[in-house]
Amino acid sequence: MKNFTQIIFLLFFAIGCVTAQQEKGIVGVNNWLNNWTEFDSNSIDYGEPTQILAGSITKDMTLSKKHIYMLMGNVFVINNATLNIEPGTVIIGDYESKASLTIASGSKIIAEGEETDPIVFTSNRGVKRAGDWGGIVILGDAPSNKFGNGSVASFYPQLTASDYVYTNHGGDNAIGSSGVLRFVRIEYAGKRIKGNGNFNGLLLASVGNQTILENIMVSHSAGNSFEIWGGDVIMENLVSYKSNGNDYKFNYGTQSQIYNSLAVRHPYVSNSNGARCMQIKSYDRKEEVDFTKKGTLVVAQNITLLNNSDDLKSDIEAGLVKEAVFVGENASLNMSKSVISGFNPAVLLDENTSINQENLEKIKFTDMYFNNCNGNIFTEYNSNNEDLENWYGNRAFFNVYSKGNDAETFINIKNQKRPDFRLQINKILASNDD
Repeated sequence: MKNFTQIIFLLFFAIGCVTAQQEKGIVGVNNWLNNWTEFDSNSIDYGEPTQILAGSITKDMTLSKKHIYMLMGNVFVINNATLNIEPGTVIIGDYESKASLTIASGSKIIAEGEETDPIVFTSNRGVKRAGDWGGIVILGDAPSNKFGNGSVASFYPQLTASDYVYTNHGGDNAIGSSGVLRFVRIEYAGKRIKGNGNFNGLLLASVGNQTILENIMVSHSAGNSFEIWGGDVIMENLVSYKSNGNDYKFNYGTQSQIYNSLAVRHPYVSNSNGARCMQIKSYDRKEEVDFTKKGTLVVAQNITLLNNSDDLKSDIEAGLVKEAVFVGENASLNMSKSVISGFNPAVLLDENTSINQENLEKIKFTDMYFNNCNGNIFTEYNSNNEDLENWYGNRAFFNVYSKGNDAETFINIKNQKRPDFRLQINKILASNDD
């Protein structure tokens, strides 16, 4: 009886170990990328547009799957109107007019695709390239740490004076809703703005936590794939693929939660500014924010950040691979059960962040899997990371370090049509040693 009990105990222990190993990085009993994502979007012919969207949408409107829509110029949804988009609808952003779609504060977008019938925003060019059109901007009335309310007016150089009011965002309504984005793809966005950088694939400014943001893929963006300014957002099952800019950028006091999400970078795609998978900042300039308000806080769980390099050593030597995660001064990050694979290094802290217990308790990495990175956690411009290694390497954080190649680390990342970026079972060694 005693032997039988020991066998049962060992069996449950083994099952528990396998389950724990599967919990790092993106998870799912099945590969949740199947059906709705697209990793070879330039090969798809979405057809010719049959309807045009231009100017301002001032009352409730529904976009139907039976039409293909051409988005022309800066299109605003205003006056508390709701833009409904049916599953399977295709909206094509016009290259010549630098098309974009903005949901003004108080208005909503209800873009509920389905796993087998996603909603697609894409480019109208024959050979599509990053930055072909603007992107999607959603504005809400949730708080930020800026003085007063914010504005995105600089994104629209030719905006008329009467339309400036529709570019404002911010307020006190953390539980507000700007609608739903579910099973949505945004391709080839990020048009360059003269004198002001680029649009982003999806910009969420002061968006409240009742907004549903699930199963959204931004691919080939010339700007950042996802950018979040202020607000209180909860996001799940996001994908950023081959962005020129940052995959996920958080700023201006946002209180964000992001779960079960993926970023895949390539060393020959990133822009010269050293874009990262995740950039967490509380401001760009100190004088623009109110320090009595909350700084940025990001909770990130089950995230996979992957640099898909064919020759990582050579790409690092050529200066093509940067850090995966950057945490700015006065910003907080709680990252757990996540995978960072193939970066130089894995994490970089702002040079102005003092390495003390108070700051390190605001920047947490637990149950992490650092794989094949050229160093793990450093302070900017400082090659001595002994204090950081001692802190995050403590066994109490359950962080794991490995040097496995991608083919052995992930289930199937070479399949262009149906890649699977979940970790291989039994590939994580039970060790906290670097």
